[in-house]
Amino acid sequence: MQVMEISKRVLGEEYLDILANIKNLVLIYWNQGRWKETEGLFVQVIKSNAIVLKLEYLDTLTSKNNLLATYKFQGQWKEAEELDMQVMEISKRILGEEYLNTLTSINNLVLTYWNQGR
Repeated sequence: MQVMEISKRVLGEEYLDILANIKNLVLIYWNQGRWKETEGLFVQVIKSNAIVLKLEYLDTLTSKNNLLATYKFQGQWKEAEELDMQVMEISKRILGEEYLNTLTSINNLVLTYWNQGR
């Protein structure tokens, strides 16, 4: 946590190294089952990616998928469904409909519907 705070102060909020530090911290939280902290950091990474990288960059899709899993672990199905749909549409647009990540995103949406009894 100290490395992240110092990096923010010295390099600026959106610097790519900071994103790497945040991702390392989020993995620690994820492995500890600290879902609220994990959720907050994934949201921060996605916002930073939108500023530093392109909103539809593959790394952003990965972060959104990780946030999706975090929502699902917490039983936040509505939030998961909304993000599932975003990820699926972006994947179709930038990767194509037959790309493995796109098919996985479609499957994830189906599983979200299934978990909601839909």
